[in-house]
Formats: sequence, C-alpha cells, structure tokens
Amino acid sequence: MSVPRVALTVDLVVLTVREQRLCALTWMRDREPYRGCWSLPGGFIQLDEDLPVAAARVMDEKAGLADVRIHLEQLATFGYPDRDPRQRVVSVTYLGLAPHLPASSRAQVTWKPVDVLLDLEENAFDHRRILRDGVERARSKLEYTSLAAAFCPPEFTVAELRRVYEIVWGTPLDPRNFHRKVTGSDRFLVPTGTTTTRDGGRPARLFRRGSAVQLHPPMLRPGA
Repeated sequence: MSVPRVALTVDLVVLTVREQRLCALTWMRDREPYRGCWSLPGGFIQLDEDLPVAAARVMDEKAGLADVRIHLEQLATFGYPDRDPRQRVVSVTYLGLAPHLPASSRAQVTWKPVDVLLDLEENAFDHRRILRDGVERARSKLEYTSLAAAFCPPEFTVAELRRVYEIVWGTPLDPRNFHRKVTGSDRFLVPTGTTTTRDGGRPARLFRRGSAVQLHPPMLRPGA
C-alpha cells in the first residue's frame, strides 16, 4: 500500500496593540499561489525540526522577531484537503502575543489592524479563518487567564491594562468596575510601590504581572 505524501507547515498568528488597535503581523506573498495577497507568516517544517523549533525559526526568518519577548502557544491544526492548491498541506498554527512589537525591516512584512484583515476578500489559503480563530482564542483567554498582561510592558497601570481588554474585546469597560475586579483577582497584579503620570492626571499606581495563571474570579466579557 502506498503512503500518501502530506506536507507540514507552521503558521503564526502574532498579535499586538499598535496605535490603540489590535494588529496582526502579515506577510505579502510575492509568488504564486495567491501572489499579491496577504498571508500569515509561515513556512514548511524541515525534517530535523520539532514543531516549537520550526515556529521559532519562522518567527525569526519571516517575522524578524527572534530576540523579542513573546508569549507563544499552539493554537490549532488545519488540515482539510483543499486548503492549499499546490498539494495536500497540514498546518500547525501558533498564537503569539506581546506588547509594542516593533515594525519589521522586511518590505513584505507589516502590521495590519485585525478588523481590516478580516474584512478583506483577498487573502492567501485559509489564513483569514486561522486569524479569526487566533483572535477568538486571545479574546477568550483574557477572560480566564492572566494573558492580558502579555500585551503590557513589565510595569503598567490598571488603566493601561483596561485599555488592552477594551482593544482586544472591542468594547468599552467601566473603569471603576474593572479596577475592582482586576485588583481583587487572586495573584493577578502585584503592586510595585511606585507611581507614574504617563496616563495624565494624578499619579497612578504601577503593577506587574503576578504569579496567577488562571484568574479567580474570571474577567467575563460584557454580554458573555
């Protein structure tokens, strides 16, 4: 019996907040198929690579983010037969989150707002579907985990953290209610003992990410 040949790739959904919008890193394809269309950074896995190693290589080669502190986790596997017109390809996708990621020096790589990308008809492969799943994963994880702090600098204010939730969820939040919830969540935030005026107005307390992985109680989206 012949063994079918199936190619394996990794694709990256890398999200950050830029200019007060949730943005994804995109790669403009310069060859067929889908020449001139946006795609997610990705590449074929080499025979001697484990999946995390391949994801790190693509992060370096395509995204140019090898030395950047970033949260990276496996998102999902996409493998329906017609997702790549060249051959049967299975993609293992990763979700990356980090604050203030820099612009890339590569001409083909750029940050684009997520809402703009999801409205575009022209996209490569099934990457709009992968992006949509990655964004929903990020939104849901903000409810039950401390992952929102991955979008923040090492020290941040409650207002800066609230803005992350508002941008990722796409909805405004009540400042007082939010402050009460995040400061009351067990081991979510740790006071640094210092303040800042970078938000404007009165000095605001600075916090850092605590040891909590799961939030107790969770931060549920409005209307969830």
